[in-house]
Amino acid sequence: MTYRGTRYRMSYRTFLVPWCLHFLLWGIFSQILWWKGRPFIKRATTKSILAWFIPISVVVSVLEEAIWVACQPQIPMGLHDRTYLHRLEYYLDSELLNNLVIFWTTLCLFRVILTYQSFRERESAAAQQLTQAQLRALRMQLNPHFLFNTMNSVSSLMRTDMEAADQVLEQLSSMLRITLDRGEQQLIPLTEEVDFIQLYLAIQKTRFRGTVHHYVAIEPEALDALVPTMILQPIVENAYVHGVAKTAGEAFIGIEGQTHEGQLRICVRNSGKGLALRSAAETAKERVGVANVRSRLQLHYGNAHCFELKEDADGEVQAILLLPLQYPARLTDKSLEYAYDNPGDHR
Repeated sequence: MTYRGTRYRMSYRTFLVPWCLHFLLWGIFSQILWWKGRPFIKRATTKSILAWFIPISVVVSVLEEAIWVACQPQIPMGLHDRTYLHRLEYYLDSELLNNLVIFWTTLCLFRVILTYQSFRERESAAAQQLTQAQLRALRMQLNPHFLFNTMNSVSSLMRTDMEAADQVLEQLSSMLRITLDRGEQQLIPLTEEVDFIQLYLAIQKTRFRGTVHHYVAIEPEALDALVPTMILQPIVENAYVHGVAKTAGEAFIGIEGQTHEGQLRICVRNSGKGLALRSAAETAKERVGVANVRSRLQLHYGNAHCFELKEDADGEVQAILLLPLQYPARLTDKSLEYAYDNPGDHR
């Protein structure tokens, strides 16, 4: 091929190597611009960008051409025997405008990318704030519901056993203190949720005067797994209100937790009235707690969870939670397995 319309000819390889070097240099300068100038490009006004980058664009364009000419002493063909400054002047005269166009095109592209990233960050933050607001609303719905039902238990005990009622009030005070201490925390280790549930079970044990046996059995590996705060309380409450409380004689309720193949499995088991035998009114009341649980799980995990209620042939009801297995950044050294009564006695 003929070079710049002169009588000198050059091979395609000789032609492509300088072009590859040309774009390699611009790639390096663009990377440096993105690395060092990104914060300024993101927040700067158009006026400040013009004030800063007009001189920078000229310096970078001249510097790129100076490096390129230094690496290609054989080009141009007609001036290869001239000095370095003669050859640099020749290329600056013909290529400076092209270099400026490349620089400003790159800068505008970076500006568009950073503007889009900022928009997506604001959109993501807004969606996260909405989710947090929905979770707070669900917790505000859950706390009065739990408090109202527990106070009913205290009211019934005050007519028959003032000492037991006083003990329940102390336990209720501890539960409320735990709830307030958690503040806006949405995910907590399962061991903390178990501590909270133990207080609730102690209240119910006092209310039912030893006719209900309960146990909590959590594998050591599951104790530090993260769960939504107060996710078990409405499930356990439903087990008492709609199952255990309807049982004549002794009954049981159990809470089990295991990890398996990247999932946390929690099962709340109770004897009593089966799902099929519950009235429409009882089912409607049960939906308050269950619907709250389902909504919170959906907000936390989307479709990456499972929550189901099922009944065995003997009428035992199981509420099963399958959650993604997550751990806090700093694990606590806890390997305690909680057990009350004997889990094997109720299986």
